[in-house]
Amino acid sequence: MERQLWKKVLKCYDYPLIAAVIMLSLFGLIMVYSSSMVTAVIRFEVPSDYFYERQKLWLIAGFIAFAIMMAIPYKVWRAERWVKLVFFASPLMLIAVAFLGHTANNATSWFRVGALSMQPAELAKLGLILYLAAAFANKRKRLAEPAKSNLFPIYYTLFICFLIAVQPDFGTAAIVFVIAMCIIVSSGLRLVLLLKQLLFFTLIGTVLSPFWLPVAGKKIFSPERMSRLYSFLDPFQYANGDGYQLVNSYLAIGLGGLKGVGLGKGIQKYGYLPESHTDFIMAVIAEELGLFGVAFTLGLLAFIVLRGLWIARRSHDAFGSLLAIGISVMIGFQTFINVGGVVGLIPITGVPLPLVSYGGTSLVLTMASLGLLVNISMFAKYEQRYKKAEKTMVSKQKRGLTF
Repeated sequence: MERQLWKKVLKCYDYPLIAAVIMLSLFGLIMVYSSSMVTAVIRFEVPSDYFYERQKLWLIAGFIAFAIMMAIPYKVWRAERWVKLVFFASPLMLIAVAFLGHTANNATSWFRVGALSMQPAELAKLGLILYLAAAFANKRKRLAEPAKSNLFPIYYTLFICFLIAVQPDFGTAAIVFVIAMCIIVSSGLRLVLLLKQLLFFTLIGTVLSPFWLPVAGKKIFSPERMSRLYSFLDPFQYANGDGYQLVNSYLAIGLGGLKGVGLGKGIQKYGYLPESHTDFIMAVIAEELGLFGVAFTLGLLAFIVLRGLWIARRSHDAFGSLLAIGISVMIGFQTFINVGGVVGLIPITGVPLPLVSYGGTSLVLTMASLGLLVNISMFAKYEQRYKKAEKTMVSKQKRGLTF
């Protein structure tokens, strides 16, 4: 009986989604090596495969996290003990990193121990998705009521966004805010209540601006950030300064054309794109593999996002549906932020391209999130395919229609 159950479970796994995740992550590993082999030697004075070897280890850890989350029933994470852990751990980590974190690129966003580093904002991102999905799934029948308990998750979300923004990491804060708003709107909470609360906090922030603006303004409107904004508006005027990387991103995209110059043969990674293996890896893909490489990358990412939204719609469980929406929006909006910065559509924020850019915490947490998405899909498919058949059989047996 148990063997038959496992066969049924294995038949219900979302193999197209699994294949897309594996293909994109392995492709990302190849591109990390291609985009970092020169930077590793010239800029960091380490072996050419340094970043490739580290990314390979993180990818192995990511596959382990992917497999674990794929195997554990997603409803386990709805338990009160996990929700409470996530609820308290996320803000505590973000507060701790402000005092104990490592500062890089004028942002205190990392815990670092030796060669290992961890970004709490990435953990908080997945944690917030779990918390909001559980919170709104548990109070599904009371969402139409203007109860304070319905509004508390909004306050919690704004607090998490604030803690990430003061690091400062405005790109991740924007991603977290959009994810949360999509989950909240999808939960069934009255849109009027949400807009009233956002307007209320906007008014409070405006009234109190004389108190917080002199302090926060130093970070928000720092010379470096204003220079980055000016270079976004006219990168060629600041081509020797903050517009340098964006201009070279344009050159990489232009050189690639339709087919690209060939894998490993790009020249913009020779110091012209300082973040070629992280924020601007899409520019290297465009140069070396051309429009076909970009279409392949974005096509797989689009498939994962659309598949996730399809899973959300197919799931009969509110918790699973909201989780799937949160994970899909996270992948989709993070892709938009990264690619938008590479092509000059929005200011550069330092957000990695999911599954492709170099980075340990982001890769492992993204893989874990997608493992969770596969699990939600599996349960939705299992319930649709087998549980309905089992109920029909039981019903027929009760009516004496089967022997």
